[in-house]
Amino acid sequence: MSTTETIQSACPECDAPISFDRSPLNGQVARCPDCGSELEVTCTNPVRLELAPEVEEDWGE
Repeated sequence: MSTTETIQSACPECDAPISFDRSPLNGQVARCPDCGSELEVTCTNPVRLELAPEVEEDWGE
C-alpha cells in the first residue's frame, strides 16, 4: 500500500486552501477553486503561489 501526501498552500488572492496530489513544479499553473484566480508556483519548498501573469497577445509585433 502506497501513501500519497497531499501538499497544501493558500491562494494569495482569497486565502483558500490549494491542494496538490504530488509535488508541484516551479512555473506550474493552478486555478483556485474558490475565486478562480490563475496561480503560478514560484517556490516548491515550501510551496509558494503567486497570481499568474496575464498573457498578452503578441499579434506578431
